[in-house]
Amino acid sequence: MSEVGLWSLIRFVHVAGAALWVGGQLVLTLVVLPLARRLPAPEARDRFVPEAGRRFAMLTGAVFLPLQLGTGLLMAGHKGVTWASLAEPGYGRLLAVKLLLFTVVMGLAAGHGAAHARGRPETARLLAVASLTGSLGVVLLAAALPAT
Repeated sequence: MSEVGLWSLIRFVHVAGAALWVGGQLVLTLVVLPLARRLPAPEARDRFVPEAGRRFAMLTGAVFLPLQLGTGLLMAGHKGVTWASLAEPGYGRLLAVKLLLFTVVMGLAAGHGAAHARGRPETARLLAVASLTGSLGVVLLAAALPAT
């Protein structure tokens, strides 16, 4: 087994951040929200669900995004990725699609927060499902990228 070096640590932080982001979305969707809907007091539910969403959004902006962007840029630089290489078949195009989908997912997540804040629950729910689906797509594309 080879030594765990700096690049292994950077890749680990990147993968762990993605796992926390997508895992957090799945836990909120599949565990927290269904349980919160069963709370007997509607006022408790109406306070808890938005607060859970705000906390997840805060952690995303303060921790997840900076870690993903920082480690992603470091790994791309280490791999020798250039703007031009993103158009090349193989690794470059796959990474470009992953980055494009990641950008779309972040936009969908932001739209979800805005729709929720404006009292548009159906739109917020649709955007949340689209964001989660896109996040799973990002992870699938990331898994297809060869390790460096």
